[in-house]
Amino acid sequence: MSSHQSSPFATLPPPPYYVVTFSNQRREGDNGYGNMAEEMVRLAAEQPGFLGIESTRNADGFGITNSFWEDEASILGWKNVVSHLAAQRLGRERWYSHYEVRVGRIERAYSFDLSEA
Repeated sequence: MSSHQSSPFATLPPPPYYVVTFSNQRREGDNGYGNMAEEMVRLAAEQPGFLGIESTRNADGFGITNSFWEDEASILGWKNVVSHLAAQRLGRERWYSHYEVRVGRIERAYSFDLSEA
């Protein structure tokens, strides 16, 4: 999601495209998480093949972030960015008690918007 976008929904092209779903449980305390999360969104948006991001977290610290990509090569490129590798290491050391990463290809997509009904 670009910084000028007011909707929490990513504006995406027609499928196919890819999604990386990052489900996670945060530990107590920020420990620099907020700043790093903002930096990772900024950095991801600069990567070739990045399409958008949607993220949410509940009061108990459970969060899901979906990042959308043009192709698998773009995902692998992002996975290997040095700053992202450092954030992954800090995630295991400081921020998460558990996480799951899932990668999938989106074949179909549809939506509903009450304001357009």
